Amino acid sequence: MTAWSATVDNPVANRMRDARLPGIVGIALGVFAALLAIPPIEVRSITWSLVVGVIAGMLGIWTVTRGRRRLGWLAVASGILGVGLALLALQSSTTNLGYTFDASLVSQTLSFATPLVFGSIAGMFSERSGVVNIGLEGMMLLGAFWGVYGADKGGSWAIGLVLAMGVGGLAALVYAWFAIHLRADQIVGGTGINFLAIGITGYFYVQLYNNNRIPYGVSLLPNVNFLSGNGFFAQALGGLDVLTWASFALVIVAYIVLFKTPLGLRIRACGEHPRAADTVGINVYAIRYGCVVLSGVLAAIGGIYLSLGPEGQGQFGFNMTDGRGFIALAAMIFGNWRPAGAFAAALLFGFSSALALKLAGVYSAQAGTLFQILPYVLTLIAIAGVIGRPTPPAADGKPYAKQ
Repeated sequence: MTAWSATVDNPVANRMRDARLPGIVGIALGVFAALLAIPPIEVRSITWSLVVGVIAGMLGIWTVTRGRRRLGWLAVASGILGVGLALLALQSSTTNLGYTFDASLVSQTLSFATPLVFGSIAGMFSERSGVVNIGLEGMMLLGAFWGVYGADKGGSWAIGLVLAMGVGGLAALVYAWFAIHLRADQIVGGTGINFLAIGITGYFYVQLYNNNRIPYGVSLLPNVNFLSGNGFFAQALGGLDVLTWASFALVIVAYIVLFKTPLGLRIRACGEHPRAADTVGINVYAIRYGCVVLSGVLAAIGGIYLSLGPEGQGQFGFNMTDGRGFIALAAMIFGNWRPAGAFAAALLFGFSSALALKLAGVYSAQAGTLFQILPYVLTLIAIAGVIGRPTPPAADGKPYAKQ
């Protein structure tokens, strides 16, 4: 074998020539362009951020010309956004920057992202099997109410978690019966689940609690404290609750199940070509029923985080999901129906919400408005496919009739 052929067959060299790598590097450089202007780096000049942002944009354009349009445009957008954030940071004092970009921003980002991770992975399992689950919002809302009710009456957050999972799975089973067995319109059916959840939770909240606050002392999600001290990482990660850590594990498990196991291959086959899957002996109905019910269970876990997590503190409010089910779907689309991409999108949405909260506290309520609406703007961008057209499973949303 010649030296040239050995170089061609070298997997490391092949990876370096792949257009995907420059796109990923461009996205990372866009983030770094923003980090240059904030603590702990805090270079008080736009020059370096501008240079890094331009390089990120050039890498993105190069990636686009090599056929990876979505990744390339994301790198371009990352470079532009990084420079824009650096410009905003340079308008602020170092004292305000130090208060805004501290360890609590990391913990708040992960807190806001946790229900979105559960919701996006829930939608991913459903859509990978071929069923669009617009009802994630309602299933999250059901999980939020019945989770806090179970924790209140059962005396333990674990009881609330089990009850929420059961109710979420039951709601998903009802939706699956309409979508799979009756082959009803999945968008209409999911919307019906959302409205039904609002009515059910509102009715039982009035009946069980007389529209009053839930009594104090409800068992909340426990924190996993494994880092001690006052260091940055100890403050950022040392006090995260059990479901936040579970969301990290969920991303890994979802990837392994979907892309490394025979079961995942069957799920993806049902979402891409159910007729062919049926031909080789795969029970398309059973796979789709199982994935939809699983999506309801995972969405309910995301919902219970809203009521028993650091934001809810054992309380429930009417329609307290506040569109998070739809944002989770947008994160799934942003991630191109892959766990790692959905997780990254959830972190982006969580960061924008956490930063808006910080800016409102440091400056004014108006200062955080831009970042508060960013998740919804990104949702529109994801659905419209402005930054590359998303590619859903071929049979996603298409009812299947066995012949």
